[in-house]
Amino acid sequence: MKAKDDKTAPPPLPEPLRVAVADAHTHLDMQAGTVEEALAKAASVGVTRLVQVGCDLAGSRWAARTAGAYDDILATVALHPNEAPRIVHGDPDGWSRQGERPGGGEAALDEALAEIDRLAALPQVVGVGETGLDYFRTGPEGKDAQERSFRAHIEIAKRHDRTLVIHDREAHEDVLRVLKEEGAPERTVFHCYSGDAEMAEICAREGYYLSFAGNVTFKNAQNLRDALAVAPLDLLLVETDAPFLTPAPYRGRPNAPYLIPVTLRAMAQVRNIAEDELAEALSRNTARAFGVPALFEA
Repeated sequence: MKAKDDKTAPPPLPEPLRVAVADAHTHLDMQAGTVEEALAKAASVGVTRLVQVGCDLAGSRWAARTAGAYDDILATVALHPNEAPRIVHGDPDGWSRQGERPGGGEAALDEALAEIDRLAALPQVVGVGETGLDYFRTGPEGKDAQERSFRAHIEIAKRHDRTLVIHDREAHEDVLRVLKEEGAPERTVFHCYSGDAEMAEICAREGYYLSFAGNVTFKNAQNLRDALAVAPLDLLLVETDAPFLTPAPYRGRPNAPYLIPVTLRAMAQVRNIAEDELAEALSRNTARAFGVPALFEA
């Protein structure tokens, strides 16, 4: 089979954007190829900055180390919601790529959170996340650990003046409840926004950023398009969540930051605005969302 027909092959390069934007959420450590290759490929289509997101201790250390080595990469650090119950209970459905081991109890979670706290203080780290709640993979027995971890991440983000990056999967009401109870940081991003238009309006009233990924292009994702249509333009971000959520028509193939233009153009169609106008807004929004003025110039 020829490479161009191989459904497992990387999608082709899209037409370059005329206005440079950022990938507001990616996982380079889970993608094929080198960091240099990812940066070059993304830059060739107008994606000039990447936010590398940590999901466990190893990934968060890697994110901080990589952002320290490359000017075009920013880092966030955190324990993914599914990582917290794994640490406490030895949950086999946890996120960690370090190998399964028996749960270490509450003390082990405290120790891991202390390391996230240390990493969050580094200058190249702009955010704390992805953190939040995930009721899809973790059952009722893991909810307490998830919520305790989420609350701790909120406190870390506020203390270090970092952006909070939220993972919310089938837990909308509880995520909003915890944010209200704890008081959200000044800058809060709902990564891979998964709610509906009503929730988007709630988030907008609170000033939360809504980051849309490739799944906004999926046929069964009308709720996301409805949310995108009503969300304020100045609160929108675009991301890949690569290597996951490759946009249509490449769904199921490897995702990477260079595919941001595909999702951005789909977003522009939903909003019924020009591609360049949306790209300019997304560039401004990303800088503001991560507290790095003028980094992403339109």
